[in-house]
Amino acid sequence: MPLKIYRRKGSPVWHYRGTLAGHRLRGSTRTSNKETAQEAAAKVEDEFWKHRLHGPEAVLTFPKAAAIYLGAGKPQRFIAKVVKYWGDAKVKDITSGAIQQAAVDLYPDATNATRNRCVIVPTQAIINHCAERSLCPPIRVRRFKVETKVKKPATLEWVTKFRAHAPAELGALAMFMFATGARISEALAVEWEDVDLKRRVVLIRQTKIGEEREAHLPVDLFIAMANLPREQKPFPWPYKMAAWRAWERVCVLAGIEALTFHSCRHGFATGLLHRGVDPVTVAKRGGWKTPAHVFATYGHAREDKKVTDLLFDTPADTAKRQSEENQ
Repeated sequence: MPLKIYRRKGSPVWHYRGTLAGHRLRGSTRTSNKETAQEAAAKVEDEFWKHRLHGPEAVLTFPKAAAIYLGAGKPQRFIAKVVKYWGDAKVKDITSGAIQQAAVDLYPDATNATRNRCVIVPTQAIINHCAERSLCPPIRVRRFKVETKVKKPATLEWVTKFRAHAPAELGALAMFMFATGARISEALAVEWEDVDLKRRVVLIRQTKIGEEREAHLPVDLFIAMANLPREQKPFPWPYKMAAWRAWERVCVLAGIEALTFHSCRHGFATGLLHRGVDPVTVAKRGGWKTPAHVFATYGHAREDKKVTDLLFDTPADTAKRQSEENQ
């Protein structure tokens, strides 16, 4: 029986109801205009038969796919903008070329890295998440070529000089990112209820991969945080750029290179790798999704030509060498 529209007593809004292939359908058309309501009911009926005859991919829209993705607890970063761009487009009609064009349309003046990160990655992730649930075919999208730049990691020496000229909160922020591998967004999101000084751990909500981890507070960081005021968040800047302006001023005062926030996270990974900690452990402790990413991005070669002496070191030699390097 085709869907019919009707109005409930006392309501101007039209609803639809009916039975199609043994399935009872009913719902609101969300309009008080009868003609529009009839079109809405016809659309529901048409979508039902497409789904019935051609499978779920025939009717899956991108907003619905995004809702399924987010409903599975996936990260929300950059999703709203791509959902708005695609509107009610069917997932089956979205091609790899169209996704690349979307990246250009949404970020015309941005770098290729930004286009990849903000459009191609989330759009592909949403579609392929639904593909895993047999709701649509998977998609592969060629990312824009990104020029690889060597990023300079912060060192303990740099952090120490920075802290010597910084207010307590800003100095603690630098130490926090260096000692835990936290991203700036993760650091600024920390509340005092996330910090357990008794156990010397902090809960970090990992914005990029949508998970949480507990990070250890080494002694220097523990002391720095224990001495922060409790009347506000540990790192009280409301957004990244507010913290960056203060950060740049301190770099000038200290007479040191203005390394970025990410250089501290970079220093966390590079420092541990150079001290023999395996990439799997570094990835877990720093909140990277895969050890391969840690190894490829942060595994800088040492400049010391004598590093090959390590091939002939005894365990005692290695311990002595590491002690000398840390002095």
